[in-house]
Amino acid sequence: MRESEGHAIVPSVGSRFDNVRKDHFSYLPRHKPSAIILTKQMAAIEIQGLEKSYRTGFFGNKLKQGLKPLTLSVEEGEVFGCLGPNGAGKTTTLKLLLGLVFPSGGTAKILGCDLDNINVKRYIGFLPEQPYFYDHLTPLELLDYYARLSGVDSRERKRKVNTALARVGMTDSGKTQLRKFSKGMLQRVGIAQAIVHDPKLLLLDEPMSGLDPIGRREVRDLVQELNEEGKTIFFSTHILSDAETVCDRVAVLNKGELKGVGVVADLLREVSGDVEVVWRGARAIPALSALGARCHATGDVVRGLLSERSLEAALAALRQNQAHLTSVTPVRATLEDYFLARIGDEKPNEVNA
Repeated sequence: MRESEGHAIVPSVGSRFDNVRKDHFSYLPRHKPSAIILTKQMAAIEIQGLEKSYRTGFFGNKLKQGLKPLTLSVEEGEVFGCLGPNGAGKTTTLKLLLGLVFPSGGTAKILGCDLDNINVKRYIGFLPEQPYFYDHLTPLELLDYYARLSGVDSRERKRKVNTALARVGMTDSGKTQLRKFSKGMLQRVGIAQAIVHDPKLLLLDEPMSGLDPIGRREVRDLVQELNEEGKTIFFSTHILSDAETVCDRVAVLNKGELKGVGVVADLLREVSGDVEVVWRGARAIPALSALGARCHATGDVVRGLLSERSLEAALAALRQNQAHLTSVTPVRATLEDYFLARIGDEKPNEVNA
């Protein structure tokens, strides 16, 4: 191992690393950095007025806001979902928190430290939306590489690599080159590299992307397991059912602007619910349709879905048309209902964020 001005350069670990660019290796301090200790009063992520503008146009003389001033916090031990359509500002937010792009304004803290604090990086695990790995490596070699970059002790590295692979169900594929993997398998490897160094905070950009239903279920279970271990998880997604299942709180972004944030159950109470009314007697369909009901008839049995606000008027219409009421069933509001109510018909931002 070579040494230069008090820093140790991470060495090559086999012939397959010879093609890895040297500037991709981290310069790790020889001394162990001071530990970052979270307290109950400390938020894992604190964002105050964070914003990002990009120059656009042929001459770069126009400014486009990828993220409007954003203020929110993510508490320690929380699973926090950042929701929004393509171009909403989700990826921009993650890149700002990681220091991959610089903010145009505002401030943020991670684990109580400023964004330019180098030491805090080793306590963060990150999965980009479209990860790229050296495809001549195997998962075992790749994770060993990332574990070294993250400063994992050599005595613990092999165990942590094997544990990370096992948690994403890739133990049997550990010695297969990445170029032979499907998109879903590469996504699993990406999740493994994000957790191999046992971080306090996980930042995951579209972690369910490219996974089949079984894989998505396994990732949801893994997120819950990691959260039960005390990790804070901040992830972006447009798969609303996954967010509703695992998130403690969510934020909705659209066109770079925060549209709503809160506990999932509280947000759903803000959405006006629907009811399903079932009756016999097709003669009442026009009257219910006039109240906004979406009716579907099977023989003489009719099912109508309408707003809860219109229920009394609908029951009156059924009585007037001498229909036989069978059932009235509330339909639970979903996160998709809240999401659509917040963003409406707004078009996505042109900036890919």
